[in-house]
Amino acid sequence: MIILGLILKEIRHRKTNFMLGLLAVLTAIALFVAFVTTGRAYRRETRRVMRDMGQNLRIIPKETSIDEFWSVGFSEHTMPEEYVRRFASLEGFSYTHLTATLQKKVLWRDMNVILTGILPEVLPLDKQQQKPMTFSVKPGTVYVGFEPARRLGIKQGDEIDIFGKTFTVAKCLSISGSSDDIRIYGHLHDIQSILNLEGRINEIKALECLCIIESNKVAIDMLVLAETQLEQVLPEAKVILLQGIAEIRQKQRAAMEGYLAFLMPVIVVVCGAWIGALAMTNVRDRQQEIGIMRALGYGWRQITLLFLGKSVITGLLGAVLGFLVGTALALNFGPDIFKVTAKAIRPEYILLAFSLVAAPVFASICSFIPAAYAVTLDPAVTLREE
Repeated sequence: MIILGLILKEIRHRKTNFMLGLLAVLTAIALFVAFVTTGRAYRRETRRVMRDMGQNLRIIPKETSIDEFWSVGFSEHTMPEEYVRRFASLEGFSYTHLTATLQKKVLWRDMNVILTGILPEVLPLDKQQQKPMTFSVKPGTVYVGFEPARRLGIKQGDEIDIFGKTFTVAKCLSISGSSDDIRIYGHLHDIQSILNLEGRINEIKALECLCIIESNKVAIDMLVLAETQLEQVLPEAKVILLQGIAEIRQKQRAAMEGYLAFLMPVIVVVCGAWIGALAMTNVRDRQQEIGIMRALGYGWRQITLLFLGKSVITGLLGAVLGFLVGTALALNFGPDIFKVTAKAIRPEYILLAFSLVAAPVFASICSFIPAAYAVTLDPAVTLREE
């Protein structure tokens, strides 16, 4: 009790030294907790494997040949529009944007154009306030590509006839240098009616799609994984994955994890040196006090406890405060950094227990050399200097 009282009095007397030491422990624990909490969001549950599908996952009719798809730019076959709703409600997939289209090349007013029907983007329930990535077309209106508008003198507000149905031109699009220049966009249901393809589409595009399965495998073919998930609910569909983007995103994620793995040891070393330097400064400031205590009969054990006890208190307080700060950082900034696993980020209370053990031990180890130096001080020499 006497030693504890001396420790508390010393903390009150040298508040700055104590607060700086506390800040060092708090920083190390807070960053550790923040990194681990966000990292565990990827590994929620022991056997869950998550693979980022990249920027685009394109779902097309099963009969489509890949050479036809890439040469034409879209599939000439169709599949049920109902697949959009099925995909949106499918468990095991998450996405940020979902679009459905029906495209067909036709001859209209002696011009080859691509009639393109689009539905308004489908957004997940938790992203309903997000801004859509593409425009939407209201029923009864069309967006006319640059080339038909230029050649036929079509202007915004004009009424045009497309195969017996009248539409108002909502907008004439600017030049893009792609096949979009010969497109005429309309609401999906309007284009379906014109083409006599009610209830049919020929592509679903899912942006920033994440697929989740239960597996022990570390390496999984992402295309096979997606096809496995979709096969039962979308039997008439096949999947095209923009693999290059997916690989880039995987490399970025691996780089991020490697960066954090490098950064954490550096932080620990810096904070440890910080604590050790503060402890040594504390010993030098208290040399006369130590000399008096040794002269009064305090042994090396009491002197050691005096310094290591302060380190333990610093570690315990730093553990609690660091856990709170680290958890707050993970919950507030984690969802912005790791968007696909935002829902999985939650407090890891096991880290509090770990911190309550590790932080005092860490602080004590960092203070051990200064404490050992304090024990070796000769009271006769220190008191003579006084």
